[in-house]
Amino acid sequence: MKYIHLLCFFLGIQTISAQAPTENYPVDPASEEQAGVPKGEVLKFTFDQSKIFPGTWREYWVYVPAQYKPDKPACVYVNQDGIQWKAPSVFDNLIQKGEMPVTIGVFIMHGKVKAADGNAANDRYNRSFEYDGLGDNYARFVLDEILPEVEKQKTSDGRAIKLSKNGNDRAIGGSSSGAVCAFTAAWERPDAFTRVFSTIGTYVGLRGAERYPTLVRKFEPKPLRIYLQDGANDLNIYAGDWWMANQTMLRALTFAGYEVTHQWGEGGHNGKQGTALFPEAMRYLWKGWPEPVKTGSSQNQVLSSILIPGQDWELVAEGYRFTEGPTASQSGELFYQDIPNAKTYKVGLDGKVSTVNEDSQNASGTEFDKEGNRFEVAKKTFSIVSYDKSGKKRDLAKDIAGNDLTVSNAGNVYVTVPDGREKPSTIFLIKPDGSKTEVDKGLIFANGAALSPDQTLLYVTESASHWIWSYQIQPDGTLTYKQKFGWLHVRDNDENAWADGLTCDREGRIYVATRSGIQILDQTGRVNAILPTPNGAASNVAFAGKDFDVMYVTANDKVYRRKLKVKGANNWDTPNKPENPKL
Repeated sequence: MKYIHLLCFFLGIQTISAQAPTENYPVDPASEEQAGVPKGEVLKFTFDQSKIFPGTWREYWVYVPAQYKPDKPACVYVNQDGIQWKAPSVFDNLIQKGEMPVTIGVFIMHGKVKAADGNAANDRYNRSFEYDGLGDNYARFVLDEILPEVEKQKTSDGRAIKLSKNGNDRAIGGSSSGAVCAFTAAWERPDAFTRVFSTIGTYVGLRGAERYPTLVRKFEPKPLRIYLQDGANDLNIYAGDWWMANQTMLRALTFAGYEVTHQWGEGGHNGKQGTALFPEAMRYLWKGWPEPVKTGSSQNQVLSSILIPGQDWELVAEGYRFTEGPTASQSGELFYQDIPNAKTYKVGLDGKVSTVNEDSQNASGTEFDKEGNRFEVAKKTFSIVSYDKSGKKRDLAKDIAGNDLTVSNAGNVYVTVPDGREKPSTIFLIKPDGSKTEVDKGLIFANGAALSPDQTLLYVTESASHWIWSYQIQPDGTLTYKQKFGWLHVRDNDENAWADGLTCDREGRIYVATRSGIQILDQTGRVNAILPTPNGAASNVAFAGKDFDVMYVTANDKVYRRKLKVKGANNWDTPNKPENPKL
């Protein structure tokens, strides 16, 4: 197939036919034109108006089945690298037999930026950038640009093209880099694509896809159904071993509870087995439709030990400018800030939200001490303030441009002072009498601060990197043995994890608000699990509720909560020593 040769060309490899095993696969009757089966129409278009991939030009084809009627939006199959797998004939036959729903196929070529003078310069091929990279760029390109463009078209007999917006009605597939692109689109947007066809998938080190087997194991599973194919003689080059990578993906998906099947062959990096298996793959991906694809159960022990089956995220409140500083009082009420609007809010045990401070002085970090005093970083006045139970305010320390704080059982307050994203940050210790001591300097944008359950360690997030730093707290409150401690995952389109607030549960796990969601680390600093929030944002995290088993997350303009099996470690409690970590 010409597109497979293009794949090899773009990867910079040569095909050596003499070394490839003979590949003979049985032909599925659904791959051949059948007498009496209505044939769909294939329309060809070009698209050069992308804002997500500026300057690119590409061709795309739209298959419209004969059975399609515009009074009902059709299911959708999206494929990278144009038309493959004899897909139009397969769709004709499977739709006619009721083995897949009425489905419009959208077959998209990768983009290229055309050279101003094709005789003197090459076009810039965007294939690897679009297909191999992680992140949501390609999903947004398909959902926000290509599919709306498809719906502007009409069939040759004037029928409007209407596509279902329901992710359960949409599948996506591809070969090689096009396969990992398909998986990425579904991984990033399981609300938009729930069925994935992946053949000779490039889950290797070209642009970060080698991370998928690890991420799949750590993330809460998503409602996806996946069909994998690869051959034992697939590529083994500078970027990795395709054959081993696909097997590793299968094991990761199975471990994480996904609905997945596979077919392994002896072939190389070509589309022969994928073409032979395409009808089988479509039957598998669409089986039981319109019953939704279900979310599985992961074997990840941390996920199973903290999550309650059936308990999902709940929206607490929304409509803010930027929420931060969540913390719990001794009664379990949650307090949080809307920094730009300079207001403090409280979530009562009845779940109702009320305003506490009409002017919080743009407070950010918030924490209670064992006496019930609420401490806040007042950004507007460059001070650390406290409010007693009656609401009376006092200034604990002045002339400190703080960001976050934590308060020990002994009453010591640790405050992070970021000082910008390029200048060294400072950590201050403020004693109960208000005396202020610099106890560390040098982190790049020090942000969140939290104590271990035994209150012997201080954890501080370094937002401008992927690290959490750990310090041992001395009897006088000073810090020693500074160490890069927690290693965080970074999204593909970010330069850092942007770790913000963090907290611990009573068993010593560390919950960190990052751009990837809540990353959960064990006591040795290893990320065991990741919980993304519904809106993909997280600035801070805290445990609250009557039993302190409800995790609250501030997420830009929203606040979410989720009931868990574990309980938060409160600084105003008597310090407790968790069990030794598993090493």
